[in-house]
Amino acid sequence: MFGLLAISDRRSLADGDLPGWLSRLGAAGVDAVQIREKDLDDCALWEIARAARAMLPSTTRLLVNGRADIAFAAGADGVHLPSDGVPPGALRRRFGPGLLLGVSTHTVDEVERARDAGADYATFGPVWETPGKGTATGTGALARAAASGLPVFALGGVTIDRFGEAAAAGAAGVAAIRLFQRLSDLSEAVAAARHWFPA
Repeated sequence: MFGLLAISDRRSLADGDLPGWLSRLGAAGVDAVQIREKDLDDCALWEIARAARAMLPSTTRLLVNGRADIAFAAGADGVHLPSDGVPPGALRRRFGPGLLLGVSTHTVDEVERARDAGADYATFGPVWETPGKGTATGTGALARAAASGLPVFALGGVTIDRFGEAAAAGAAGVAAIRLFQRLSDLSEAVAAARHWFPA
């Protein structure tokens, strides 16, 4: 799988430079990138996903938020679905076993439903307090989610200092937006992920 999932949000980038941000992620060796630009029309989203695939190393898994058709057309590795989105099993039947399918989850029940529906992994959170994301679940809930057997990625309030807590709770890795926008040295996060979430 992967240990580190960077989630895009071009509107909150300090310089608004999404291509530059993607280039820095690729150079640092970040495992996976989720293109999450919900305000874009289909063509603009496809253009960004296609550019990301061209810019990122082939070893970096590329996911498109909510749009399996655009992910497939852009040559991405998979799609990341909202908890109330199309069931992963339906997309699996349509696009085959090669499409990586992730699901956003906020409760242990949602993780179990994603597992039973054929997801490859789930993000879970917010595990720690983060602005505008509701009450933090805590690492106890993260541990229960990880015990489902589906690879779970801790999301929400993630910092490098918390990688060890996530790993101790059984998480397969961490996912974040702000973490990857604030770090001046992304290689620090990659090294920490290699330590706490070895392949």
